[in-house]
Amino acid sequence: MINKDIRLGKGLGKIKFGLTMEEVEKLLGEPEEIEESEEEDEFEHQAWNYWEEGYSLYFDKEDDYKLSCIETANREVQLWDERIFEMSRDQVKSLFTDHNITDVEEEEMETGEYRISYEKEMIDLYFDDEQLIAINFGVFINDNLEVVWPEK
Repeated sequence: MINKDIRLGKGLGKIKFGLTMEEVEKLLGEPEEIEESEEEDEFEHQAWNYWEEGYSLYFDKEDDYKLSCIETANREVQLWDERIFEMSRDQVKSLFTDHNITDVEEEEMETGEYRISYEKEMIDLYFDDEQLIAINFGVFINDNLEVVWPEK
């Protein structure tokens, strides 16, 4: 299947932020499920779920339905050549520190999960106790709150 390297601000392997729905479908095939955003959601979007692969891909209406966010629970995903799903919370934070990323925000969620976020890097990591259960990461936003699409 696809290369499973998270590239912050760029995408996951060949799945690049900024791709159209058609381009994503060529790469991955049809999603197993397509969810439309709820009316009370802040951003109107479509989520394409590839449950078997452990990916959900988000296309925001505001961005002409270009791919802007990926959520994954795929345990084979890597970040900086490390199998991040095999790491504890402290190991994950050390990994980011090793790459000079130290501006971290942590929160115990109402749902019981624990979130570690790096806002500038647009990545959220969700833990159940010490076990990483999901990663949500998106296209970079600059200081003027403009989307910075990666080069095609």
